[in-house]
Amino acid sequence: MSDETNELKIESLIKEMLVQLGENPNREGLLKTPKRVAASFKYLTRGYRQDIDQVVNGAIFQENYDEMVLVKEIDLFSLCEHHLLPFYGKVHVAYFPNGKVIGLSKIPRIVDVFAQRLQLQERLTSQIADCLMHYLNPKGVAVVIEAYHLCMAMRGVEKKDAFCTTSAMLGMFRKDPRSRAEFLNLIARK
Repeated sequence: MSDETNELKIESLIKEMLVQLGENPNREGLLKTPKRVAASFKYLTRGYRQDIDQVVNGAIFQENYDEMVLVKEIDLFSLCEHHLLPFYGKVHVAYFPNGKVIGLSKIPRIVDVFAQRLQLQERLTSQIADCLMHYLNPKGVAVVIEAYHLCMAMRGVEKKDAFCTTSAMLGMFRKDPRSRAEFLNLIARK
């Protein structure tokens, strides 16, 4: 099925949803809503149509650097798979190289590929860590995500100030308390 066919089908479903919600999809303010929503979901879920190999694009380099590499405060925007509501926040990613490093801009791009899918924060955290382990075979990878979930703020428990923090600690970050502490100390600094 082509992208155009998919978008037309999504538009039709959104129009029907508006009817089921008690709205008139033919009123002026809603006439273009199905088309806008279809385009929005296509954009927000573009991670399904991206290939990690193409994102990494060979930007892995031999390097004897053996200290921690940290990229922190990466903006995160995703959709909760349970309610299709946004969650957003920051991602912190670190690794200890094992003879190879990755181009720094690739780390936020990897985050985006996995975030731009219907997600659970827990799964997203693991996917980012596992991806870096796969491509770099580093001595360790650490990922922490701090996110605000609109599904918790706008509905259900309605806790507007609650953040969710998840972590994945692999290799040295799991085995060595000093490495883990160094990472956590560095991401705590503003």
